[in-house]
Amino acid sequence: MVVFFEVLLVIASIAMITIVLLQKGKSAGLSGAISGGAEHLFGKSKARGMDLVLQRITVGVAIAFMVLAIVVAVLK
Repeated sequence: MVVFFEVLLVIASIAMITIVLLQKGKSAGLSGAISGGAEHLFGKSKARGMDLVLQRITVGVAIAFMVLAIVVAVLK
């Protein structure tokens, strides 16, 4: 049973890496990182199309990864 959850955890981690790498950068440079984070936090920039799909998949895979990591830690 533990091996099954560990395999799922590895698959989720690879999926998370792949999905994050598929997303395009929000902004470049240090000033863009500061202002880009604020815009994302307060909802001034809205994702559309493929960006929105990738964002929602990322949230789902991240939740699955965290739950699987907790389950594997508890079972070991």
